[in-house]
Amino acid sequence: MAHAAPAPKAPSGPPLPLLDRDLSILAFNERVLSWAERKDVPLLERLRYLCIVSSNLDEWFEVRCAPHVSAAKAGDERGTYTAASFAALMAQAQALVAHQYQLYNQALIPAFHAHGIRLISHGERNAAQRRWVHEYFLREVQPLLVPVGLDPSHPFPQVANKALNFIVRLDGVDAFGRANEVAIVKVPRALPRLIALPQKIAGKERLFVSISSIVRAHLAELFPGREVAEFSQFRVTRNSDLAVDEEDVSNLRMALRQGLHHRHYGQAVRLEVSASCSPVLASLLLEQHGLPPQALFRVKGPVNLVRQMQLVSLVDDPALLFSPWKPAWPRQLVAGRSVMAQMRKGDVLIHQPFEDFDAVLELLREAVNDPQVLAIKQTIYRTGADSEIMRLLAEAVSRGKEVLAVLELKARFDEEANINWAEQLESLGVQVVYGVVGLKTHAKMLLITRRDKRTGQLQRYGHLSTGNYNARSARLYTDLSHLTCDAA
Repeated sequence: MAHAAPAPKAPSGPPLPLLDRDLSILAFNERVLSWAERKDVPLLERLRYLCIVSSNLDEWFEVRCAPHVSAAKAGDERGTYTAASFAALMAQAQALVAHQYQLYNQALIPAFHAHGIRLISHGERNAAQRRWVHEYFLREVQPLLVPVGLDPSHPFPQVANKALNFIVRLDGVDAFGRANEVAIVKVPRALPRLIALPQKIAGKERLFVSISSIVRAHLAELFPGREVAEFSQFRVTRNSDLAVDEEDVSNLRMALRQGLHHRHYGQAVRLEVSASCSPVLASLLLEQHGLPPQALFRVKGPVNLVRQMQLVSLVDDPALLFSPWKPAWPRQLVAGRSVMAQMRKGDVLIHQPFEDFDAVLELLREAVNDPQVLAIKQTIYRTGADSEIMRLLAEAVSRGKEVLAVLELKARFDEEANINWAEQLESLGVQVVYGVVGLKTHAKMLLITRRDKRTGQLQRYGHLSTGNYNARSARLYTDLSHLTCDAA
């Protein structure tokens, strides 16, 4: 009778010195933030690094923190996620955020002032500037705002993930005799977060106002007959990890589309408020969103630093940016000649971003326009909103070629864009598949099948690389592209 082999014994000795994954992510973002501190980095680029950290933190909270929050609320001290581990994570995150805002207020804002670029508050605006801002509020902002006074018939409204909101405590009664003590004002995402003042009232400086300061300055006009006793901006971050069991659904695309709606109103994992927010209002917000006190972040500035990235395009000063990088044409290729013909002479290795990713796009353009090309197969992960690659695949179908797109629907936070691309491509005749169940397809793979006019034989041309077929990110990140028609 056969006996099962004994289970292997656990190795003796001290535990392996492994880093905590979540603490490691926070430490990485500290290193990114260090670039925002460097005075040898152009000013707008320093701001960009600061905003990148905020964007990374948003994603970290959205994807990584829900189990920690649940453990903290339950007081769980056993298992992978515990109340103690959550407290340690939040302490590290609080320190990182405090560092961010200290850098924003004490280094970047004064540096922008030195360049005549100012984000001015209501108290800093002169009479002409206040008139212009007030007119802007009446024309562009107030019609989109819907204040909600909290009472039994108006419970606390659902606030969307990462949206800007205000909580307001009121004194007095309204026109209907209601004495709602607290109101919520949601600021629509459609409104720009930074607005440039016209030069005629800005003078020699470049002046900007935030949508938050505009709403804040005119809150009283939203509550006629009431007195605004106190207020705070706030922002709630929610769990946005889409959990779909691919083996248990008949239509992955439909399941993901249904899940996208819930992402906007998932479990709350973080609450950001103004540093001046009273304990009473902060406690109310924590209670309404089922959050422990450690998830409260008081910030000295805008609750969403990511939106400050708009200043880069609004200022548009080349002197405050890195010099644009112009990649060289790949050394192994001759510009203007057929890429496929050159591949037949030998493999090509392209080092991006030092060498131009456009050579890969040129290969696809050539394949689309070549009547000898019979089929194109390609992986799609993230392509960007305005994708030449998608247009080329659609054109290839219109020219009678067989086109297959392996489209990764689970590209985090690009799921909706990829679902829309899938539907568009299918409607045009592209065969769309979604990769391997249980695995994520995050690679660049292109296979072109062409019939050689001289020999009549089929020949395949391939491109292999990592990452995404995204021309913009290809200018930023290092990667190697391998072009080959070697069947071996």
